[in-house]
Amino acid sequence: MASHAANLWVLLGLGLAGIFLMTKRLKKTIKADFGAFIQKLELLPPPQPAPPKAPHPLTGLNFAVSDVFDIEGYVTGFGHPDWLKTHEPSTRTSPVVLALVEGGATCIGKTVVDELAYSIHGENKHYSTPTNPAAPARISGGSSSGAAVAVAADFVDFSLGIDTLGGIRVPAAFCGVIGFRPSYGVISNTGIIPVSSSLDTVGLFAKDPSTLRRVGLVLLQLPFSVQRNPKQILLADDCFELLKIPKDRISQVVTNSTEKHFGRQVLKHENLEKYFSSKVPSLKEFYSQKINGDSKISSLTLLANVAQILQRYEFKRTHGEWINSEKPVLDSAISAQINETLDMTDKEIEICKLVRTEMRLAVNNLLKDDGILVIPTTAYPPPKLGSKEIFSDDYQNRSFSLLSIASISGCCQVTLPLGYHDKCPVSVSFIARHGGDRFLLDTVQTVYSSLQEHADTVAKSKLSPNAVKQEHSAEAVKEKGNQAYKDKQWQKAIGFYTEAIKLSDNNATYYSNRAAAYLELGSFLQAETDCTKAISLDKKNVKAYLRRGTAREMLGYYKEAIEDFSYALVLEPTNKRAALSADRLRKVFQ
Repeated sequence: MASHAANLWVLLGLGLAGIFLMTKRLKKTIKADFGAFIQKLELLPPPQPAPPKAPHPLTGLNFAVSDVFDIEGYVTGFGHPDWLKTHEPSTRTSPVVLALVEGGATCIGKTVVDELAYSIHGENKHYSTPTNPAAPARISGGSSSGAAVAVAADFVDFSLGIDTLGGIRVPAAFCGVIGFRPSYGVISNTGIIPVSSSLDTVGLFAKDPSTLRRVGLVLLQLPFSVQRNPKQILLADDCFELLKIPKDRISQVVTNSTEKHFGRQVLKHENLEKYFSSKVPSLKEFYSQKINGDSKISSLTLLANVAQILQRYEFKRTHGEWINSEKPVLDSAISAQINETLDMTDKEIEICKLVRTEMRLAVNNLLKDDGILVIPTTAYPPPKLGSKEIFSDDYQNRSFSLLSIASISGCCQVTLPLGYHDKCPVSVSFIARHGGDRFLLDTVQTVYSSLQEHADTVAKSKLSPNAVKQEHSAEAVKEKGNQAYKDKQWQKAIGFYTEAIKLSDNNATYYSNRAAAYLELGSFLQAETDCTKAISLDKKNVKAYLRRGTAREMLGYYKEAIEDFSYALVLEPTNKRAALSADRLRKVFQ
């Protein structure tokens, strides 16, 4: 018995020693570089030009690159030691990296990527998994895991990665930093190991919007243009339904920030499932045989499937020969995906490519030159290290339903941190049309501080479930009012708007919309009163100023009407209605 007890104490002692050693090692790794870097190096910028020439635009910044970018004299490792062993050092540096160095930034190292940069999880058994500085017990997200961690841990000012199906956006969301996936094709992929040539995009991580914009403009090589504010910000309601955290934790932050900067009238709601179903017919065409006539599968799920098939098809076409000859040891989940038999005809691959074309056209038509689409970046908070959750069908379907929108359409997307929920980073994504990169970066620069303020407020607020329910009910009733207005049922519209106001009396849009219906009935005093109330709630509500100006003109308050039209023009200088109305009244009454 005594011997047995002694053995137990020995085992317990060994166990505690093991825990101590493991903890010590973990702390040492975290203290060193969080496992972000695979290789330290230094690429120095050229000397500064002599005055009066301006200094290099990226002077003073340092950065790291994911281990998919070629750097002269170094083997590009692609997240796998067997790739490293079987390839020669690069003979030239990727033009993207050169552009940043020549722009004044210093490159200090290469960072870890997932095996063959294929997954979105951020775990790599060959080089250890980078530690997520924002949530150390949780995964950092991939494929550009090390690059995100390097920024989150303040080792660099910015970093480069590659985004195929979320390689920038997922790590940005999980590590609480900004991630930018530019429009497909606007930045050269030369000198970068491809994953899927029709989906790959050079991406960027940064800690703040100023650095993001500063580096983004160098990468994009865009000429100067006047900054524009968005005229519509569309919340994709069905995408927010995919969230595994309370959707108001994100949507309310965006709503509040939008109201502050642009006025509530620019906020709109969209159901992407319905929109893509009607605007991307090739989605259903491709899957008509695969789903055995089941028409209930959503267009977002179909889109996710197309994106994953394209990635797998193009990856195997590019790297299949190397995998077959070298037989690298791969993570079981990645191996299963790569080695899965693709029973695809040439026609089906062509239809997949047609989906891309139709998606780009659909998103461009939805957003035009002045729209921002708002979606959650990821449905799940970052899963715990070693969790099997990342392999579940639900995790995969929800994640790729959101990520495939920009990947397939080729539109630009920025992931923005919004603080924490249950000790996990929370984020939101803004999407602009293909080629709208500068507009997107400008919008982010404008709203970022406000988003952080409102994220902090919403996180601390204790809004009751009943209050949230009332807000949703009010929005639903307002939409009924909008439909009645379109059908020219003015009195019915007024009834719906009045009901919405009873449910939520601090919403400027409800008053402004009711004023529009009053104007149609010739009830100008009521319209003026409603517009005044709307303006008191939202001083940037252009429609309320226009409608009050119209009401005041009809009531004979011409001076006040001119003031309203003029102020609407200050808020929105390109508004033709405001300009024409103000000029007309001035000519008549001056």
